[in-house]
Amino acid sequence: MGVTLWKIAGEIFDLSARGWIMGVLNVTPDSFSDGGRFFQTPQALGQARKMIANGANIIDIGGESTRPGAEPIDVTEEKRRVIPVIKELAGETLISIDTSKADVAAAALDAGAKIVNDVTGGRGDDAMWPLLAKRGAGFIIMHMQGTPLTMQRAPTYHDVVAEVADFFRQQYACALKFGLDPMTLAFDPGIGFGKTLEHNLSLLKNLPRLRVNDRPLVLGVSRKSFLGKISGHNGSIHNRLLPTVAFTSLLRMNGADVLRVHDVEENVDALRVADALRSAP
Repeated sequence: MGVTLWKIAGEIFDLSARGWIMGVLNVTPDSFSDGGRFFQTPQALGQARKMIANGANIIDIGGESTRPGAEPIDVTEEKRRVIPVIKELAGETLISIDTSKADVAAAALDAGAKIVNDVTGGRGDDAMWPLLAKRGAGFIIMHMQGTPLTMQRAPTYHDVVAEVADFFRQQYACALKFGLDPMTLAFDPGIGFGKTLEHNLSLLKNLPRLRVNDRPLVLGVSRKSFLGKISGHNGSIHNRLLPTVAFTSLLRMNGADVLRVHDVEENVDALRVADALRSAP
């Protein structure tokens, strides 16, 4: 078992022995899983604090839905949604801002966020790279084929594992070119972001092939539709909890370092079980 370190705003964290849970907080009216439930700031803060109490290491706050078919929103509206929440939570835990806009990322970092989680992997806004080089925030580079509006229409790859791994290497090189500290980088294969069921499973089975220079791997499978296809529970998102928990343990055993989930308490338990097994002599 190798050593996996992640440098976030100057502090180095060791994810080798204990994986992390990232709690999803959608401050949106239209996200696929819980759109609207936490759109208002008091409800968002209540949910965030519940996730922190249940063991989340990071709260990932997003103000723009990236569900399949989602329309983009403007910078002003995105900041209006997320900045008050970040300001209230700053200092209580690590905060990640889920955005592909450099202006939103800058405002979030000013408000107390320490990580930027970009679904475009640095391709959405050219100003993102110099911002991150200057600030030293953690940066999660995700792979997505297409855009949220188009990504699930007809995803096609010759070899999805090789192509995602190539993308990670290219973005790693891009980060170095712009002067980012490579220790601040983490990578997410973007499960469900321009992928079929078969693509998703192939990526999840082959996580070791996706790792770049011992950088952390972030995985988000929580409540996604492919879990319904596997389990046969296509109707209700809440029937996808048990498949999500199963994947949390399996993916940790297969090399994932950070699991991005909606249901923190159950997935923390699953992660601790996997960590105990990984650490056993």
